[in-house]
Amino acid sequence: MFGLGTLSRVVGEVRRDVAAAHARDPAARGAGSGEILTSWPGVQAVLAHRVAHGLHAMGVPLLPRTLSMVSRTWTGIEIHPAATIGQGFFIDHGAGVVIGETAEIGNDVTLYQGVTLGGTGFQTGKRHPTLEDNVTVGAGAKLLGAITVGHGAKVGANSVVINDVPPNTTVVGNPGHPVRVEGKPVEGPDTDWIHLPDPIADAITRLSARIAELEGEVSRLAGSEREHVAEVRPLRPAQGPSPAGG
Repeated sequence: MFGLGTLSRVVGEVRRDVAAAHARDPAARGAGSGEILTSWPGVQAVLAHRVAHGLHAMGVPLLPRTLSMVSRTWTGIEIHPAATIGQGFFIDHGAGVVIGETAEIGNDVTLYQGVTLGGTGFQTGKRHPTLEDNVTVGAGAKLLGAITVGHGAKVGANSVVINDVPPNTTVVGNPGHPVRVEGKPVEGPDTDWIHLPDPIADAITRLSARIAELEGEVSRLAGSEREHVAEVRPLRPAQGPSPAGG
C-alpha cells in the first residue's frame, strides 16, 4: 500500500505539475499554488490520474476507473488509469482531452484542449502514442496508434498524426507532414502557432510557378507575349515577431 516513500514521490510530482502550470500558462502568473490546485482543471485531472494510476498499479479493482470517470465529469479530461505520465505534465484548458490506456507521456509535455492520444482498430497490446520529453501538442490535434513523437517535437493545432515524428520536428496538416522550423531544434514548450510551416501551401506555390513557366514557354512557341501571370498569395501571411522567440 501507500508508504512514506510513495507519498513523498506523489507530493514531488504534484509540486512539479503546479510549477509547470506557473511556467507555461500566462494566466497562472501571480496565482498561488492553492489557486492553481483548486481552479486549473488540467492540474486537477493530472493529480486525479496520479492517484488512479497508483491504485491501478497495485491491482485495486473498480476504484481507479471510478476515480477516472469522476475526474472526467469534473474536468472534461479523460485519462485512462493505466496511461503512464511523466513529471511536469501540463494540460492547458483541457476540455475534451482524451488519453488512452497504453499512452506513454514523458517529462515536461504540454497538451492543449481537444487533444486525443487514441488508438486505431480493436487490436490489443500497445495501441496508443508515446510522447517523449518536451513535446508540445496543439489544440484539437489527433495522435492515433502506437506511434512515437520524438523529443522536443511540436504538433500543430488540428493536425492528424498517424506516423512517427522525429525529434525536434514540427508536424502540421491532415495527415500530418513533418517539417522543421528554420532548421533549428526547438526545446519546448514552443507555443508559437502563428509561424508554422505549411507544406501544402509550399507545394501549391511550386506547382503554380511550374504552370507559369510552362505557360511562358507555350507563349514563346506561339510567338505571342503573355498578358497576365496569376499571382499566388498566402491565405494568412504570418506577421510580426514570433511570440516564442523563434
